[in-house]
Amino acid sequence: MTSNQPDVLIIGGGLGGVAAARAVLMLGRTAVLTEDGDWLGGQLTTQGVPPDEHPWIESDLASAGYRELRTRIREYYRRNYPLTDQARADERLNPGDGFVSALCHEARVAAAVLPEMLAPWIASGALTILYGHRPVAATRDAVRVTSVTLRDRQGNDKRLTGRLVVDATELGDLLEFADIAHVIGAESVGETGELHAPDQADPLDQQAITWCAAVDHRPGESHVIQEPMSYRDWRDTVDPRWPGSQLSWTDVHPITLEERHRPIFAGQPEAAVHGSERDMWHYRRVLARKHFDHSFRGEDITLINWPQTDYWRRPLLGVDDGTRRAALREARELTLSFVYWMQTEAPRADGGHGYPGLRLRGDVLGTLDGLAKEPYIRESRRVKALFTVTEAHIGREMRGRGAGSEIFRDSVGIGYYRIDLHPSTAGRNYVDIGCFPFQIPLGALIPATVDNLLPANKNIGTTHITNGAYRLHPVEWSIGEAVGALAAYCLQNDRTPAQVWADPADARKLQDMLADTLGVPLAWPDDIRCGAGTEDQE
Repeated sequence: MTSNQPDVLIIGGGLGGVAAARAVLMLGRTAVLTEDGDWLGGQLTTQGVPPDEHPWIESDLASAGYRELRTRIREYYRRNYPLTDQARADERLNPGDGFVSALCHEARVAAAVLPEMLAPWIASGALTILYGHRPVAATRDAVRVTSVTLRDRQGNDKRLTGRLVVDATELGDLLEFADIAHVIGAESVGETGELHAPDQADPLDQQAITWCAAVDHRPGESHVIQEPMSYRDWRDTVDPRWPGSQLSWTDVHPITLEERHRPIFAGQPEAAVHGSERDMWHYRRVLARKHFDHSFRGEDITLINWPQTDYWRRPLLGVDDGTRRAALREARELTLSFVYWMQTEAPRADGGHGYPGLRLRGDVLGTLDGLAKEPYIRESRRVKALFTVTEAHIGREMRGRGAGSEIFRDSVGIGYYRIDLHPSTAGRNYVDIGCFPFQIPLGALIPATVDNLLPANKNIGTTHITNGAYRLHPVEWSIGEAVGALAAYCLQNDRTPAQVWADPADARKLQDMLADTLGVPLAWPDDIRCGAGTEDQE
């Protein structure tokens, strides 16, 4: 670093934080990036989840930075794995051939690739990455965050400052620490006017978290884990919104809420198969044995992020530390209980029970216990921003067939995913509804009450409903890029973020910077914006 104070202090090393850092650095500024653990990448790595992406992700309708990330992941496999000639030649290699994504891959590969993307700036001293540092406090004056306190693994505290501060934490921690106006849980229909908002606001209505796990299957071997302490509780408890125990092949269809049956392997008679290989094993498979030559001694590996492991008993936000710790402990126990059930009691097509050859693969996730380093977080504190995206801006049902999403004059990126809310801690079931491909408005990235903090994760100006579409991997990346560019623009032109948003000329210059320097698309072709290619969502 050229001075003790970086231009931009980025707290949180998830996809939004990495993308923000990369943008800041590409635009000639300095940064400090902090990460609680030892892997960058957040939901893609420490939480273990392969990317959920839109149908045009392989085209220039994804940002240049995100396309680089995807290319580097594929090249990592080509450099380091004994691929077959056919797999090596496949420009669109999908390492796991999971049907949830065109790039299902191991978390550890993305964890290796992301630091590579930042390596030149680390070497030059423009970027410092502080691993093993979590935020524990922040201070502010009337309109500025003045410091952030970080605690390392030995319990030592340090205070950092930055000319601009980015909150890229998974739960929007700085919003609480710095007492910045924000929302948790669900807003009411009276507050947002949204078709699918509840009648009453409920801050404890938060999406389920999931503690993911990776497994392979070695028939003829036994890798049965010790019975988890709460196994019988999870096996025997039936939630009113669910057709039976979560430890079952039976769950609920997210859109219709009808009961469905999906076993782990295709070919079981109760499977609801829609096309080939639509069983649970292939859903988020991250390594496909068929891609490797005879020298590879391993098997398929799949990632368990399934409805059976959604944890909804307690929320993480708006509760005391004891309740939060209990929620995290119970989420882990639920996943381990499901693994144990699959190994010992799950019904098989041959009439038997259990797959003892299922083996936890913690090495894939960087752990010894087989689970991800952190839980998969779907919902965060959300800043009260200069502009809030609601269902009326993107929802198909609210806007009408073919109407398309709202066009934002201040767009700083694009994204697309269904409005996908998992069962909540308030007893609500899925809310999984169609939306149109959308833009990311600049106003949603700017807090209404402070001048120098910017959100860069799931903590932007969305609602409980629209967060369900804005929370996925490529959207978080685009949010981070926009925030990094905004920070650099403000420093270069002596503006506050709110001033940039309020001045159309400044906003256009920022958009030019994003499009021309960073390769960020700012608008969908009109036919796609109005729903072409997404008809299956209607």
